[in-house]
Amino acid sequence: MGVDKVKVEDKQVGQVALGEVFISVHGVSKIYSLRGEDVYALDNVDLTIYRGEYLSIMGPSGSGKSTLFNVIGALDHPTKGYAEIGPLRLTELSSRQLAYVRCNYIGYIFQSYNLIPSLTALKNVSLSHILMGATPEDSDDAAARSLKSVGLGHRLDHRPDELSGGQQQRVAIARALVNEPSIILADEPTGNLDLDTGEEIIRILKRLSVEEGVTVVTATHDHKMLKQSDRVINIRDGQVESIQRSDELKIEEGTIEIGGKAVH
Repeated sequence: MGVDKVKVEDKQVGQVALGEVFISVHGVSKIYSLRGEDVYALDNVDLTIYRGEYLSIMGPSGSGKSTLFNVIGALDHPTKGYAEIGPLRLTELSSRQLAYVRCNYIGYIFQSYNLIPSLTALKNVSLSHILMGATPEDSDDAAARSLKSVGLGHRLDHRPDELSGGQQQRVAIARALVNEPSIILADEPTGNLDLDTGEEIIRILKRLSVEEGVTVVTATHDHKMLKQSDRVINIRDGQVESIQRSDELKIEEGTIEIGGKAVH
């Protein structure tokens, strides 16, 4: 799904087999100056993410979780080090090239949905396809297919205020999928949802990973999402504290044991 389509100045992202490194972070630091002192949001982080993996990033507020998420998603530049998607080193790309990568290669899902209130579900989703250069007619067709894939084929003409929270999040997922990205970045995608709706969203993301080979990276505290992940990364004080398979985690209601430590 989209793995062979990104070309930036003669650099072609070719087919990447399941199990091969697809996203990599090398020595990444993000440093802010605060009252003359350096504050490290990220401190020399190294990370590899595999093609088709379902990866969750967790950590307390201020840990650097969101900063790492944004570096992986080409939304933020590191102060030191670099991130790569396939053979593309993001720090070497121009603003125009980064915009191309974000539009064609990565689908974003946010906790707050970020839908345009005045547009229908169909138009919210088709807008992303139009930004790729497609015609309005082709974009509407692609949007309809994407909405049907998340079970909203009967809600194409409904505006966000006519949809439940779970339905709005599914519109956001359809918008993320419409350009057939190879990577889905989901920032607390179940944070505003009830239990049953949250589980439905998790099932959709898991299906994309397992059945379609999409690489899913989430920032989350949702225990249900952690259980469905292939690996869970815990970030603390700007550094990777632990990386574990989900089956190595001891998850109980309200508490997760990571690396022998209880995280609430």
